[in-house]
Amino acid sequence: MRHTIILLLSLLCCFSAPAAKPGNRSEAKIWHRYLDPPADYSFEPSVRLVRKYSFEEFDAELLEQANGPATVQRVLKVLPKNISGRLPAVVVPFYFPEAMIGFELDSREPLPKYSHIKMMADLARRGFVCISADSYHLTYVDSPRDRGDFSRWKLAGQALVKDYPSWTGMGKLVADTRLLVDLLVEDQRVDARRIGIAGHSLGGKMAFYTGCLDSRIKVILASDFGFLWEQSNWEKVWYWGETLQQMKALGLDHTSLLSLSSGKPFMLIAGQYDDDRSYSAMTLARGYRRHPERLVILNHATGHRPPAYALEAGYDFLEKYLK
Repeated sequence: MRHTIILLLSLLCCFSAPAAKPGNRSEAKIWHRYLDPPADYSFEPSVRLVRKYSFEEFDAELLEQANGPATVQRVLKVLPKNISGRLPAVVVPFYFPEAMIGFELDSREPLPKYSHIKMMADLARRGFVCISADSYHLTYVDSPRDRGDFSRWKLAGQALVKDYPSWTGMGKLVADTRLLVDLLVEDQRVDARRIGIAGHSLGGKMAFYTGCLDSRIKVILASDFGFLWEQSNWEKVWYWGETLQQMKALGLDHTSLLSLSSGKPFMLIAGQYDDDRSYSAMTLARGYRRHPERLVILNHATGHRPPAYALEAGYDFLEKYLK
Protein backbone atom coordinates (compact mmCIF):
# COMPACT_ATOMS: atom_id res chain seq x y z
CA MET A 1 0.00 0.00 0.00
CA ARG A 2 1.76 3.10 -1.26
CA HIS A 3 1.26 6.18 0.80
CA THR A 4 3.07 8.95 2.61
CA ILE A 5 2.11 10.84 5.71
CA ILE A 6 3.89 14.14 6.01
CA LEU A 7 3.75 16.20 9.20
CA LEU A 8 5.04 19.75 9.46
CA LEU A 9 7.95 19.21 11.83
CA SER A 10 10.02 22.22 10.79
CA LEU A 11 9.48 25.93 11.19
CA LEU A 12 11.66 26.84 8.22
CA CYS A 13 8.73 26.89 5.81
CA CYS A 14 7.04 29.57 7.86
CA PHE A 15 10.03 31.91 7.72
CA SER A 16 10.36 31.44 3.98
CA ALA A 17 6.78 32.41 3.11
CA PRO A 18 6.74 35.34 0.69
CA ALA A 19 4.70 38.44 1.43
CA ALA A 20 1.28 38.31 -0.23
CA LYS A 21 1.00 40.71 -3.13
CA PRO A 22 -2.19 42.60 -2.18
CA GLY A 23 -1.43 42.67 1.56
CA ASN A 24 -3.14 40.65 4.29
CA ARG A 25 -6.18 42.86 4.80
CA SER A 26 -6.60 43.45 1.09
CA GLU A 27 -6.50 39.68 0.51
CA ALA A 28 -9.32 39.13 2.96
CA LYS A 29 -11.44 41.86 1.36
CA ILE A 30 -11.04 40.31 -2.08
CA TRP A 31 -11.98 36.82 -0.91
CA HIS A 32 -15.04 38.15 0.88
CA ARG A 33 -16.02 40.33 -2.08
CA TYR A 34 -16.52 37.29 -4.27
CA LEU A 35 -17.64 34.79 -1.66
CA ASP A 36 -19.99 36.68 0.65
CA PRO A 37 -23.63 36.90 -0.47
CA PRO A 38 -24.48 40.17 -2.29
CA ALA A 39 -26.60 42.80 -0.57
CA ASP A 40 -29.75 41.89 -2.53
CA TYR A 41 -29.49 38.20 -1.59
CA SER A 42 -31.65 38.23 1.55
CA PHE A 43 -34.27 35.92 3.02
CA GLU A 44 -35.87 34.96 6.30
CA PRO A 45 -34.16 31.97 7.99
CA SER A 46 -36.51 29.04 8.48
CA VAL A 47 -36.30 25.31 9.08
CA ARG A 48 -38.87 22.56 9.53
CA LEU A 49 -38.63 18.93 10.47
CA VAL A 50 -39.84 16.65 7.67
CA ARG A 51 -39.28 13.20 9.14
CA LYS A 52 -37.32 11.24 11.73
CA TYR A 53 -35.57 7.92 11.05
CA SER A 54 -34.12 5.20 13.22
CA PHE A 55 -31.43 3.00 11.70
CA GLU A 56 -29.38 0.26 13.29
CA GLU A 57 -26.24 2.34 13.86
CA PHE A 58 -27.60 5.89 14.12
CA ASP A 59 -30.74 8.01 14.08
CA ALA A 60 -31.48 10.71 11.54
CA GLU A 61 -33.64 13.76 10.99
CA LEU A 62 -34.63 15.08 7.57
CA LEU A 63 -35.14 18.85 7.56
CA GLU A 64 -36.08 21.52 5.05
CA GLN A 65 -34.15 24.78 5.40
CA ALA A 66 -34.51 28.08 3.55
CA ASN A 67 -31.27 28.68 1.63
CA GLY A 68 -32.17 31.66 -0.56
CA PRO A 69 -34.87 34.21 -1.38
CA ALA A 70 -37.07 31.55 -3.01
CA THR A 71 -35.32 28.21 -2.41
CA VAL A 72 -34.92 25.53 0.24
CA GLN A 73 -32.38 22.77 0.77
CA ARG A 74 -32.99 19.27 2.11
CA VAL A 75 -30.86 18.77 5.20
CA LEU A 76 -29.98 15.47 6.83
CA LYS A 77 -28.82 15.44 10.43
CA VAL A 78 -27.33 12.16 11.68
CA LEU A 79 -27.21 11.42 15.40
CA PRO A 80 -25.39 8.73 17.39
CA LYS A 81 -27.54 6.32 19.37
CA ASN A 82 -28.21 7.05 23.05
CA ILE A 83 -27.02 10.67 23.13
CA SER A 84 -25.86 11.85 26.52
CA GLY A 85 -24.77 15.44 27.01
CA ARG A 86 -23.64 17.81 24.27
CA LEU A 87 -21.67 16.10 21.52
CA PRO A 88 -19.04 17.29 19.05
CA ALA A 89 -20.30 17.72 15.50
CA VAL A 90 -19.03 17.65 11.92
CA VAL A 91 -20.47 19.34 8.83
CA VAL A 92 -20.16 16.98 5.84
CA PRO A 93 -20.99 18.83 2.58
CA PHE A 94 -21.45 16.90 -0.66
CA TYR A 95 -23.75 16.55 -3.71
CA PHE A 96 -26.65 15.16 -1.67
CA PRO A 97 -26.75 13.85 1.91
CA GLU A 98 -27.73 10.23 1.22
CA ALA A 99 -24.34 9.70 -0.41
CA MET A 100 -22.70 10.42 2.92
CA ILE A 101 -24.57 7.59 4.68
CA GLY A 102 -24.39 5.16 1.74
CA PHE A 103 -28.08 4.38 1.23
CA GLU A 104 -31.45 5.90 0.36
CA LEU A 105 -33.43 7.14 3.34
CA ASP A 106 -36.84 5.62 2.63
CA SER A 107 -36.05 2.46 0.68
CA ARG A 108 -32.69 1.87 2.40
CA GLU A 109 -31.39 0.84 -1.00
CA PRO A 110 -27.56 0.88 -0.99
CA LEU A 111 -25.66 3.48 -3.02
CA PRO A 112 -22.60 1.50 -4.16
CA LYS A 113 -21.02 4.51 -5.88
CA TYR A 114 -20.60 6.20 -2.51
CA SER A 115 -20.15 3.19 -0.24
CA HIS A 116 -16.47 3.94 0.43
CA ILE A 117 -16.89 7.63 1.34
CA LYS A 118 -19.92 7.55 3.66
CA MET A 119 -18.38 10.04 6.07
CA MET A 120 -21.52 10.81 8.06
CA ALA A 121 -22.19 7.16 8.86
CA ASP A 122 -18.56 6.62 9.85
CA LEU A 123 -18.43 9.69 12.07
CA ALA A 124 -21.77 8.97 13.73
CA ARG A 125 -20.35 5.63 14.83
CA ARG A 126 -17.49 7.56 16.41
CA GLY A 127 -19.91 9.68 18.42
CA PHE A 128 -20.27 12.80 16.26
CA VAL A 129 -23.47 14.57 15.30
CA CYS A 130 -23.23 15.14 11.53
CA ILE A 131 -25.09 17.28 9.02
CA SER A 132 -25.24 17.51 5.22
CA ALA A 133 -27.54 18.94 2.54
CA ASP A 134 -28.36 19.00 -1.15
CA SER A 135 -25.92 21.22 -3.05
CA TYR A 136 -27.25 24.16 -5.02
CA HIS A 137 -27.27 22.28 -8.35
CA LEU A 138 -30.37 20.56 -6.92
CA THR A 139 -31.97 23.58 -5.26
CA TYR A 140 -31.33 26.71 -7.34
CA VAL A 141 -33.13 25.78 -10.57
CA ASP A 142 -36.01 23.41 -11.21
CA SER A 143 -35.06 20.56 -13.53
CA PRO A 144 -36.53 17.16 -14.41
CA ARG A 145 -32.99 15.81 -14.81
CA ASP A 146 -31.72 13.16 -12.42
CA ARG A 147 -29.77 14.37 -9.41
CA GLY A 148 -26.73 12.57 -10.82
CA ASP A 149 -26.88 14.40 -14.15
CA PHE A 150 -23.80 16.62 -14.06
CA SER A 151 -25.32 19.09 -16.54
CA ARG A 152 -27.41 20.40 -13.65
CA TRP A 153 -24.28 22.06 -12.27
CA LYS A 154 -23.80 24.20 -15.37
CA LEU A 155 -27.47 25.19 -15.44
CA ALA A 156 -27.43 26.21 -11.78
CA GLY A 157 -24.13 28.07 -12.07
CA GLN A 158 -25.28 30.04 -15.11
CA ALA A 159 -28.57 30.94 -13.44
CA LEU A 160 -26.79 32.10 -10.28
CA VAL A 161 -24.36 34.36 -12.16
CA LYS A 162 -27.24 35.79 -14.21
CA ASP A 163 -29.16 36.65 -11.04
CA TYR A 164 -26.11 37.87 -9.09
CA PRO A 165 -23.34 38.95 -11.52
CA SER A 166 -20.98 40.00 -8.72
CA TRP A 167 -21.20 36.64 -6.93
CA THR A 168 -19.69 33.21 -7.62
CA GLY A 169 -20.72 29.58 -7.41
CA MET A 170 -18.14 29.03 -4.68
CA GLY A 171 -19.77 31.82 -2.74
CA LYS A 172 -23.12 30.09 -3.00
CA LEU A 173 -21.61 26.78 -1.89
CA VAL A 174 -20.07 28.45 1.14
CA ALA A 175 -23.27 30.32 2.01
CA ASP A 176 -25.34 27.12 1.94
CA THR A 177 -22.75 25.25 4.00
CA ARG A 178 -22.63 27.96 6.64
CA LEU A 179 -26.39 27.52 7.06
CA LEU A 180 -25.65 23.99 8.25
CA VAL A 181 -23.28 25.38 10.87
CA ASP A 182 -26.15 27.60 12.03
CA LEU A 183 -28.30 24.53 12.61
CA LEU A 184 -25.60 22.79 14.62
CA VAL A 185 -24.99 25.84 16.80
CA GLU A 186 -28.72 26.05 17.55
CA ASP A 187 -29.02 22.32 18.41
CA GLN A 188 -29.01 21.71 22.18
CA ARG A 189 -27.49 18.25 21.62
CA VAL A 190 -24.38 19.81 20.06
CA ASP A 191 -21.40 21.42 21.76
CA ALA A 192 -21.04 24.56 19.65
CA ARG A 193 -17.40 24.89 20.75
CA ARG A 194 -16.54 21.57 19.07
CA ILE A 195 -17.62 21.76 15.42
CA GLY A 196 -15.47 20.50 12.55
CA ILE A 197 -15.97 20.08 8.81
CA ALA A 198 -15.05 17.24 6.45
CA GLY A 199 -15.57 16.57 2.76
CA HIS A 200 -14.37 14.64 -0.27
CA SER A 201 -13.87 16.05 -3.80
CA LEU A 202 -16.57 18.73 -4.28
CA GLY A 203 -17.29 18.27 -0.58
CA GLY A 204 -13.59 18.88 0.06
CA LYS A 205 -13.80 22.21 -1.75
CA MET A 206 -16.81 23.21 0.33
CA ALA A 207 -15.18 22.00 3.54
CA PHE A 208 -11.93 23.85 2.88
CA TYR A 209 -13.53 27.17 1.94
CA THR A 210 -16.13 27.16 4.70
CA GLY A 211 -13.62 25.99 7.28
CA CYS A 212 -11.20 28.78 6.40
CA LEU A 213 -13.88 31.48 6.56
CA ASP A 214 -16.15 30.42 9.44
CA SER A 215 -14.62 30.88 12.90
CA ARG A 216 -17.18 28.51 14.44
CA ILE A 217 -15.46 25.60 12.69
CA LYS A 218 -12.43 24.43 14.66
CA VAL A 219 -10.81 21.84 12.35
CA ILE A 220 -10.87 21.04 8.61
CA LEU A 221 -10.56 17.67 6.85
CA ALA A 222 -10.61 17.75 3.04
CA SER A 223 -10.01 14.93 0.57
CA ASP A 224 -8.53 15.32 -2.93
CA PHE A 225 -10.20 18.60 -3.95
CA GLY A 226 -7.35 20.26 -5.84
CA PHE A 227 -5.48 22.71 -3.61
CA LEU A 228 -3.73 24.38 -6.57
CA TRP A 229 -5.78 26.19 -9.18
CA GLU A 230 -4.40 23.93 -11.93
CA GLN A 231 -5.27 20.73 -10.06
CA SER A 232 -9.04 20.96 -10.53
CA ASN A 233 -11.77 22.54 -12.65
CA TRP A 234 -12.01 25.73 -10.59
CA GLU A 235 -12.77 27.73 -13.76
CA LYS A 236 -16.20 26.12 -14.19
CA VAL A 237 -19.14 28.47 -13.80
CA TRP A 238 -20.50 26.57 -10.79
CA TYR A 239 -17.24 27.32 -8.91
CA TRP A 240 -15.38 30.51 -9.91
CA GLY A 241 -16.15 31.02 -13.60
CA GLU A 242 -14.57 34.08 -15.21
CA THR A 243 -13.70 35.53 -11.80
CA LEU A 244 -10.90 32.98 -11.47
CA GLN A 245 -8.73 34.96 -13.88
CA GLN A 246 -9.11 38.02 -11.67
CA MET A 247 -8.03 36.03 -8.61
CA LYS A 248 -4.99 34.73 -10.46
CA ALA A 249 -4.09 38.20 -11.71
CA LEU A 250 -4.13 39.42 -8.12
CA GLY A 251 -1.82 36.60 -7.06
CA LEU A 252 -4.42 34.97 -4.81
CA ASP A 253 -4.49 31.22 -4.33
CA HIS A 254 -5.51 28.72 -1.68
CA THR A 255 -2.40 29.38 0.37
CA SER A 256 -3.84 32.87 0.79
CA LEU A 257 -7.26 31.49 1.75
CA LEU A 258 -5.73 29.07 4.26
CA SER A 259 -3.89 32.02 5.82
CA LEU A 260 -7.28 33.57 6.65
CA SER A 261 -8.02 30.62 8.95
CA SER A 262 -5.44 31.90 11.48
CA GLY A 263 -3.67 28.59 11.84
CA LYS A 264 -6.75 26.37 12.09
CA PRO A 265 -5.94 22.60 12.05
CA PHE A 266 -6.16 21.38 8.45
CA MET A 267 -5.61 17.87 7.09
CA LEU A 268 -5.53 17.16 3.37
CA ILE A 269 -6.03 13.63 2.07
CA ALA A 270 -4.31 13.54 -1.33
CA GLY A 271 -4.71 10.83 -3.92
CA GLN A 272 -5.13 11.92 -7.53
CA TYR A 273 -5.76 15.64 -7.93
CA ASP A 274 -3.80 16.63 -4.84
CA ASP A 275 -0.20 15.54 -4.32
CA ASP A 276 3.01 16.73 -2.69
CA ARG A 277 2.78 20.02 -4.62
CA SER A 278 -0.36 20.72 -2.60
CA TYR A 279 1.62 20.16 0.58
CA SER A 280 4.33 22.56 -0.54
CA ALA A 281 1.71 25.27 -1.10
CA MET A 282 0.10 24.56 2.27
CA THR A 283 3.37 25.17 4.10
CA LEU A 284 3.46 28.76 2.84
CA ALA A 285 0.26 29.70 4.68
CA ARG A 286 0.53 32.17 7.54
CA GLY A 287 -0.43 31.24 11.09
CA TYR A 288 1.28 27.89 11.56
CA ARG A 289 4.70 28.92 12.86
CA ARG A 290 3.91 28.10 16.49
CA HIS A 291 1.82 25.02 15.73
CA PRO A 292 3.20 23.32 12.60
CA GLU A 293 1.57 20.04 13.69
CA ARG A 294 -1.79 21.54 12.73
CA LEU A 295 -0.97 21.12 9.02
CA VAL A 296 -1.03 17.51 7.85
CA ILE A 297 -1.13 15.76 4.48
CA LEU A 298 -1.69 12.07 3.84
CA ASN A 299 -0.94 11.15 0.24
CA HIS A 300 -2.25 7.64 -0.42
CA ALA A 301 -1.51 8.07 -4.16
CA THR A 302 -4.05 5.41 -5.15
CA GLY A 303 -6.58 7.53 -7.06
CA HIS A 304 -9.45 9.86 -6.31
CA ARG A 305 -11.31 7.71 -3.79
CA PRO A 306 -9.58 7.54 -0.41
CA PRO A 307 -8.94 4.05 0.99
CA ALA A 308 -10.41 3.18 4.37
CA TYR A 309 -7.17 3.69 6.29
CA ALA A 310 -6.85 7.23 4.89
CA LEU A 311 -10.35 8.15 6.00
CA GLU A 312 -9.75 6.63 9.43
CA ALA A 313 -6.62 8.76 9.77
CA GLY A 314 -8.73 11.78 8.87
CA TYR A 315 -11.32 10.88 11.48
CA ASP A 316 -8.54 10.54 14.05
CA PHE A 317 -7.41 14.06 13.12
CA LEU A 318 -10.93 15.39 13.73
CA GLU A 319 -11.10 13.61 17.09
CA LYS A 320 -7.76 15.08 18.14
CA TYR A 321 -9.18 18.59 17.98
CA LEU A 322 -12.85 17.98 18.80
CA LYS A 323 -12.80 15.41 21.60
